Amino acid sequence: MEILWPAFALFGLTAFVVFRLGIMRWRAVGRRQVDPRFYKVYRGDGEPEEVAVVSRHLVNLYEAPTLFYAATAIAFAAGLNRAELLALGWAYAGLRVVHSFIHLGSNDVLWRFRVFALSWLVLLAYWAVLGVVLATRPAGSLAG
Repeated sequence: MEILWPAFALFGLTAFVVFRLGIMRWRAVGRRQVDPRFYKVYRGDGEPEEVAVVSRHLVNLYEAPTLFYAATAIAFAAGLNRAELLALGWAYAGLRVVHSFIHLGSNDVLWRFRVFALSWLVLLAYWAVLGVVLATRPAGSLAG
């Protein structure tokens, strides 16, 4: 079960960004900073920059993290609660939180890229460890 907690943490981050974006869009429409018709097909003058940044960040949270969720589901289904996977899972979730803090805060592109790249390396390691563990365990074994 422990293998799922980093995924729950990442889901919590995503939910936070969804709600933040909803509030920001609501306020932008209310302040007439964006025409509500923009949201029908996302064409026109667009959103104010501060809203667009959060919108783009939410898209980020629907991209690479889906690979993390998939690997986590595989690990859970296979009954794997290995320390290496748990450590990598928390490292990935933590790096995504740092990435969010940068993207939604200072938005320093260089630091944001460094953290993003590091999170990808961790995600690759997560998948590599998962693959090795699955490939090397005895056939039919539930032990990880």
